[in-house]
Amino acid sequence: MRSGSEPLPPPSDAVAELIRTGVGLVLNAPPEWVAEMNRAVARPAGMERGIVDSVDSDTLAMTFQINEGNLNHWAQSNLTHPGVRVSVNMNEETASFIRDLVRRGFDSGALDSFRAGQNAAWQIWMQLCFQLTDDMNLLRELLEVTSRSIATFIDDTVGELTRQIDVARAELAGDNHAQRRAAVALLLEGAPIAPARAESQLRYSIEGRQRALVVSAEGGVGLDDLEAACEVIMADSGASRRLTVVGGASQLWVWLPIDDLVVEPALTAHPRIQVVAGSVGDGGEGFRRSHFQALDGRQLLTRLGSTARFAAYDDLALVAAMADDLTRLDDFVAHTLGDLADADAGLHESMRTWFSTGCNAAAAAARLYTHRNTVVRHVARAQQLLPRPLEANTAAVAAALELLRWRE
Repeated sequence: MRSGSEPLPPPSDAVAELIRTGVGLVLNAPPEWVAEMNRAVARPAGMERGIVDSVDSDTLAMTFQINEGNLNHWAQSNLTHPGVRVSVNMNEETASFIRDLVRRGFDSGALDSFRAGQNAAWQIWMQLCFQLTDDMNLLRELLEVTSRSIATFIDDTVGELTRQIDVARAELAGDNHAQRRAAVALLLEGAPIAPARAESQLRYSIEGRQRALVVSAEGGVGLDDLEAACEVIMADSGASRRLTVVGGASQLWVWLPIDDLVVEPALTAHPRIQVVAGSVGDGGEGFRRSHFQALDGRQLLTRLGSTARFAAYDDLALVAAMADDLTRLDDFVAHTLGDLADADAGLHESMRTWFSTGCNAAAAAARLYTHRNTVVRHVARAQQLLPRPLEANTAAVAAALELLRWRE
């Protein structure tokens, strides 16, 4: 590897033109080229631990984005200056990604995944080179120049990212987040850790009532915003403490020692976040079960394409039990509800509330802050839209409306 910014030997004019032609094709690469690189990064052969091992979908997507960005950066540089030493493609997204890796306990060994991406890119590039010329002398020089260019670019990139990791680790040296995450991982695996020892490591007691949350957001919302939302939830729910670890690039895992959860003010103050809560449990087992319920709930909402910003696993349990085949689920909803499936959301909510209050119009009206006659009219309208009489299919209609809730 060449050190510092030592320039690379320039190619001949003929090879420079071949490089321009090749990278022009790379910049308009078919989707299968990028997919092949991403597959290599996701499962680096012969490497026990890559960036994407045991990470969430947001972090995986960011890994692929950086991988594709590096490919385009190298190609664009060689389009204008063939064969030159390509600068490292550092930007705020990459810097944020590195900080997240460090928070999650990764070290520079995780960067081996970039080497896997390099190998896949080189295989594609070699095939392309053999299509660019039949002249063996030009082909030999083309392969030598571009091999050196790609290898140097990846070496420089890994070197800079390693430096960034060292900086981030130094910045986080005063934060025991990595230790907390390691302790949480052991608890979630069911390791026999005494509650007193867990509390000393986590500064949080795993005894008593436990409720886990997954607080997340789409891209563009930082961890600081998620932390602020957690503070609001904690205060409004009357929790005296919380345990929080970073679950991904834009995801926090949270535990609160509470029964009653209040999230509406946090959702209002932070309109781009999503909160999924597990059910309340006790002790270490409750700590684990509630967390996995929250994770499963978030994954289920993603599969369903739901826009819901809050969900409790207790409300999702029926859907989770039926959602292995989304096509069959949608068929069940359409078959059961008929035209009611396409009615407005207000009618759906009124019917769900009516069912949840034991088909009591007065109780449903009180919960909906409306008049009893409004609920009665809604029930009558629903009966007109249903393909079969409501009294002959009550349980199925209630279930279909609940399923529809998370598909809207």
